[in-house]
Amino acid sequence: MNKTTNRTTVPSVGEGKRGEQGHIGYLLRQANAAHRLGMERALKDLGVTLPQFSVLTMLAAYPGASNADLARLSLLTPQTMSVIVTNLERRGAVLRRPHAVHGRIRHIEVTKAGLQLLGRCRARVKAAEEKLLAHVSPTDEQVIRRWLVKVAALEVGL
Repeated sequence: MNKTTNRTTVPSVGEGKRGEQGHIGYLLRQANAAHRLGMERALKDLGVTLPQFSVLTMLAAYPGASNADLARLSLLTPQTMSVIVTNLERRGAVLRRPHAVHGRIRHIEVTKAGLQLLGRCRARVKAAEEKLLAHVSPTDEQVIRRWLVKVAALEVGL
């Protein structure tokens, strides 16, 4: 407590519970928030949000995915995904087409313009990720990647 104002001083990142002594869940959330902010800054002048980048990335990797598929892949609700896809469609970055058998299901594809946008986004994201990993050895990066996947798999019951 600060005696002159009777208020607690909030520690900086890396200090107190915001440092190595903090709860692992809090540290993951703190790192995620910092990562998201960095990605949003990197993509801002392209007019792309991080969720939109995620959707474009997943559609390029898994062409023809449905809205429900994308929601699962991007860790978002179907309602949120619908808004994101609609905004990307208005921008001309994606195209929806009816499923050949199931009329209510619509497949979503990245357009040529969407692939070009994704390429510009990837260059920005690559630079941001290189900054993120600047002080991490390739061996440590693999350990971190493996651990993050295991954490995610545990949480979804795999």
